[in-house]
Amino acid sequence: MNNSIQNTNPQSGYNRFLLLVAGLGGLLFGVDVGIIAGALPYLEATSGLNANQLSFIVAAVLLGGVISTLFAGALADFFGRKNMMIFSGVLFVVSVPAIALSHSYAALIFGRLLQGVSGGLIGVVVPLYLAECLSAADRGKGTGIFQWLLTLGIVAAAVIGFYFSGRVEEVAQLGDAAKLFAFKDTAWRGIFWVSLPPGILFVIGAFMVSESPRWLFRRGQKDAAMRALLRSRSDEQAKIELQEMEDIAVAEKSSANSAGKNSESLLQRKYILPFVLACVILACNQATGVNSIIGYNATILIQAGLSDKQAHLGYVILTVVNFLMTIGAIALVDRKGRKFLLSLGSAGVIVSLLAVGMIFHKTEAQRVDVKDAVQATVMASNQTAVVEFSEESALKLLATSGKSFTQPKSLVVIYAYGDFQAATKVVRSDELGAKLAIDRDSCVPATKVAAFFKNPFADLAAARIAPLKIENALITPVPSAQNGWLTALLIYCFMASFAVGPGVCVWLALSELMPTRIRSNGMSVALLINIAVSTTIAGVFLPTVGQYGYSTMFFIFAGCTVIYFITATFFLPETKGKTLEEIEEHFEGNK
Repeated sequence: MNNSIQNTNPQSGYNRFLLLVAGLGGLLFGVDVGIIAGALPYLEATSGLNANQLSFIVAAVLLGGVISTLFAGALADFFGRKNMMIFSGVLFVVSVPAIALSHSYAALIFGRLLQGVSGGLIGVVVPLYLAECLSAADRGKGTGIFQWLLTLGIVAAAVIGFYFSGRVEEVAQLGDAAKLFAFKDTAWRGIFWVSLPPGILFVIGAFMVSESPRWLFRRGQKDAAMRALLRSRSDEQAKIELQEMEDIAVAEKSSANSAGKNSESLLQRKYILPFVLACVILACNQATGVNSIIGYNATILIQAGLSDKQAHLGYVILTVVNFLMTIGAIALVDRKGRKFLLSLGSAGVIVSLLAVGMIFHKTEAQRVDVKDAVQATVMASNQTAVVEFSEESALKLLATSGKSFTQPKSLVVIYAYGDFQAATKVVRSDELGAKLAIDRDSCVPATKVAAFFKNPFADLAAARIAPLKIENALITPVPSAQNGWLTALLIYCFMASFAVGPGVCVWLALSELMPTRIRSNGMSVALLINIAVSTTIAGVFLPTVGQYGYSTMFFIFAGCTVIYFITATFFLPETKGKTLEEIEEHFEGNK
């Protein structure tokens, strides 16, 4: 086998077009994730929906993603990679007017579900398509661009929301409540409309690319597979890769004939090893805590010592770091290799997490739980609570525990109704009018579907009548802003390390490691594991932080990333510059 095919790539124009289409897929995926954040405040102000309905509108994308991820591989095998890319793009395009023109809760849910289904399909099919279509020399770059534009999609969604927030502020200054209400309604719809053009471009681009040559070959369309290869490779390269496909197919057929009908069981070394590796990498990718660190970033930084405004600025910087470092990863992934970047990135993640954990441990050693005092404020008639938090009230709460400290204080309350748990925002005693309002709607889901995704083992009926229980009411001395910015800097190091290694290489590992026969379905299963780990972390994050502090959570993330580092360094083969057939042969044990 030729282990280092040189890519002369005379068809560079088509390859650039492939990368553009793939990048638009990543952009849509990122917009799917980020667009609701900017629209939600205006949707909440004008729709008349309650907190649970709004929560489910946000979560509907996750539900749609879970549904489509489960079936994406099988659909891509049956209908083809190109057709599923077109279909996913069409779903996104249809979802935008479905949401932006909606005037009911059901229409909003339908549109958001469509966006989720589209995102789930894109997350499986586009990396799968890239792995099978790009040459060995360009495969890392292609998947890197997918991830890079995914991060750009999140940034773009934030910028769109920021633009409309400025417009809303201008209208608010007119002092006309009716005009402000009308413009807020226009604003959230406009935020979704702005996301339509990239969806249309992705659909057009998907129509113009070739089908995956490996999918065509496995469907018996050898001539079509050759034509697809020739669009992105030289004649020599295309012939070599087509021959490799034939060699793999002959070997599989020979093995089946010689050992009987069941010889091609999926319980073979060449299938199990890459599948397990991909699943471990996908699970560890989430176990770094990246989603929680991004999602709770402002809260984390406030607890670390920054003001509310500084914390939100810190979050903007975090997204920019993620975006810029992904550019660096794209430049390095085909030069340094996947194994090197995963090892380097996971090592950086471990060091950063441990450092952040130690900083929090120093502060959290001084925190005080005043849950009994807050429990005493719960109104028996409706099982709600309102906690005023000024310097004076903070000292009174602390007095019940016999402790006190002079610097400003922060308060966060972890509470539960039955089996459902939630946390308030973090308030500080040096904020004017700071208070926490706790009610059932902010904790208990409105529907059984939403309840399942929040806690699949919970009793929803019991939670609707259960009393309010204060699990923790944590008062912590607020560190200095210097401490906060040091924590932010270390979290930026975490984000940079993640972006350079796991952020880009995880998509490559997922699509490159899987043998052709199981690639689509294997990717679906691995992504489901990814979602399961992400959901589990989301479920345990608040209880763990409430009971043991942020330091414990960061140390747990670091421990999980050690497994990631060991897997990447000692078990993952280097796939840089290898064709997919050569990677398959590696797992068969062939030299």
